[in-house]
Amino acid sequence: MGSALLKGWLKTGVKSIAVVEPRPSAEIRKLARAKKIALFAAPSQVPTQGKAKPSVCIVAIKPQILKGEAAALAGFAQSALMISIAAGTSVSALAKAWGKKARIIRAMPNTPGAIGHGITGLYAAKGVTAADRKKAVSLLSALGATEWVAKEKLIDSVTAVSGSGPAYLFLFAEALTEAGIAEGLPRAQAEKFARATVAGAGALLAADKSPASALREAVSSPGGTTHAALSVFMAADGLTPLVKRAVAAARKRAEELG
Repeated sequence: MGSALLKGWLKTGVKSIAVVEPRPSAEIRKLARAKKIALFAAPSQVPTQGKAKPSVCIVAIKPQILKGEAAALAGFAQSALMISIAAGTSVSALAKAWGKKARIIRAMPNTPGAIGHGITGLYAAKGVTAADRKKAVSLLSALGATEWVAKEKLIDSVTAVSGSGPAYLFLFAEALTEAGIAEGLPRAQAEKFARATVAGAGALLAADKSPASALREAVSSPGGTTHAALSVFMAADGLTPLVKRAVAAARKRAEELG
């Protein structure tokens, strides 16, 4: 996710970026050289005083790792706005590591942000100013849409819906590919049809402001082929209850990580 954020910022012209990564990939090293990004192996190497000190610190660390590393970022929290994208890591837990005066925003972007088509859920903790909110939106809107939630617990719901959501669509494309193969299509063609269908339907959903239900109904004629398939998907034990169970499992896991 950190790489997706970085790519999104570079595409929109965000400058003065410093990356802290103890084991940077070859791709990150190449970007750092090409875009003149300051690359550091540890937080202690980043200047926290003078003009070079960070004004915003984006914490793109997996929650299991952040538990042990959060304290190392306390120096930034003295002056920088702290934006954490770690799932399930509460404001109270972060404040213990960064101090009660830390200005903390929890954010949950998703990987389509790498191409500017993501969405980020945001929650502002007590002490975050209007200017901080504006700054967070300015940075994260480089990845796509932004949406503030009123309660911190809703970030776990955002995580389960949009944070993890791209994987659900990728899995559906895989399943549609396998279904096409089962119906006789060669694998390469089945995958091409499935990928184009999922991508195209997503683009139409973004372009047409009609409810998703209306777009679905426009494709389905009574007694037709689509209706036959939808009767399976929309059965009592079909897609909707399955997705609800899956999203609930993701939300529960986000809570457990905290």
